[in-house]
Amino acid sequence: MSTHQDMSLVTATPPINVDQTFPEIEMSGDSSSSTIVRATVVQACTIFYDTPATLDKAERLLAEAADNGSQLVVFPEAFIGGYPRGSSFELAIGARTAKGRDDFRKYLASAIDVPGPEVERLAEMARKYKVFLVMGVIEREGYTLYCTVLFFDSQGQFLGKHRKLMPTALERCIWGFGDGSTIPVFDTPLGKIGAAICWENRMPSLRTAMYAKGIEIYCAPTADARETWLASMTHIALEGGCFVLSANQFCRRKDYPPPPEYTFSGSEESLTPDSVVCAGGSSIISPLGIVLAGPNYEGEALISADLDLGDIARAKFDFDVVGHYSRPEVFSLNIKEHPRKAVSFTSKVTKDETVKK
Repeated sequence: MSTHQDMSLVTATPPINVDQTFPEIEMSGDSSSSTIVRATVVQACTIFYDTPATLDKAERLLAEAADNGSQLVVFPEAFIGGYPRGSSFELAIGARTAKGRDDFRKYLASAIDVPGPEVERLAEMARKYKVFLVMGVIEREGYTLYCTVLFFDSQGQFLGKHRKLMPTALERCIWGFGDGSTIPVFDTPLGKIGAAICWENRMPSLRTAMYAKGIEIYCAPTADARETWLASMTHIALEGGCFVLSANQFCRRKDYPPPPEYTFSGSEESLTPDSVVCAGGSSIISPLGIVLAGPNYEGEALISADLDLGDIARAKFDFDVVGHYSRPEVFSLNIKEHPRKAVSFTSKVTKDETVKK
């Protein structure tokens, strides 16, 4: 398993060409005209099947980001609990195996309860380093897992969570589905912050719901390291008139347990311990579509930029997707925000209670 790597800083001056790649970026901004927020996206790998060690790694990275002046730190999808890249859990239509079931048992054990002791520790980290923290986790509720993002303010207050609405492909066999009750946008001193996870960023209705809630800093934890991901992030920044902060893991084969304990289905034989299995690509985009930092495909990194919140108004001057550029008499969207429970209990009314009424 890999250990923590020290991360150096490279300073650059905006605007950044979209073709440039930085192992780690720290941007400077002019604060004379509007509020500036220093933000960092973390590009680093889970310590798989070891949640306590992953929490320790998260704290080291958070401390380093805070030392560099970051006020908002965004971690990748499933950083706590792990993204089971390459694993099939030995699933086939109509068939499961004993090993696949045990793989799920171990994965379930690495997940966290919300609320729970790991959430309390994350809250304490946010308080200790005085940062707003957005953390990708695997949430356990009973025996069902959810891909979830947790939000904490700089006082250590747990603000709430977003559960991934639509897991992709085989993820649907491992994770449950979120509902409309966890699509929050939090009004914070840094701006209005929310998140969508990986490919649910490609769901127009979800994006529109977040735009309607006034999102200004749009966090996009992901597992998609393809170069095409940057185009999606840039489009969302332009469409929503918001900053987009996309955080992905950078992982090599050796960051996962060795075979036969953990197997990359269909590709294990071609991999070496140093083979890159997730190349990152984390980035920060302005509301005007300018790539402020990243994408990084080189290794683990802290990728930072100064967000000039005045750019939100500058961008919405000529395109406000849920304001002057909307057509509500033609298009409408209804969001069902109440929780969807499989089982609901209605208490029996006793005879005495009926009399009292």
